[in-house]
Amino acid sequence: MTRGQLAKRTGVSMATLRYYEDSGILPAPHRSANGYRVYTDDYLVKVKFIKGAQTLGYSLKEIQETLELLSNEHMEKETLKALVRERIADIEKHIGHLKEMQQHLATLLHTPEEEIDSYIQSFRVSRKEP
Repeated sequence: MTRGQLAKRTGVSMATLRYYEDSGILPAPHRSANGYRVYTDDYLVKVKFIKGAQTLGYSLKEIQETLELLSNEHMEKETLKALVRERIADIEKHIGHLKEMQQHLATLLHTPEEEIDSYIQSFRVSRKEP
């Protein structure tokens, strides 16, 4: 399939596909005799994987590293499961930080008005006229 066809089938723009190739996230496709890029069905799987991983919060660098690991002939199921466990732990840690932030902000809502006024005033710079 062509880049345009791959874009339509995956819902990713042609520019994004080009970026993935240029940055090494996707391997360069084979070219036909006339020089056109020819994408195989495995590109569908890879692009869908990239999109799915992005929705889970993975960075493109992390996705690229994971794709490289997955393409390794010696990749085993347990290695993949370990990567998933690590990501779950990262997410749980992030959730903990977000809950702490939420609690801190909720506490600020109960701050007395005069303290809020004083706090706001501390950020104001008095401008002296020359």
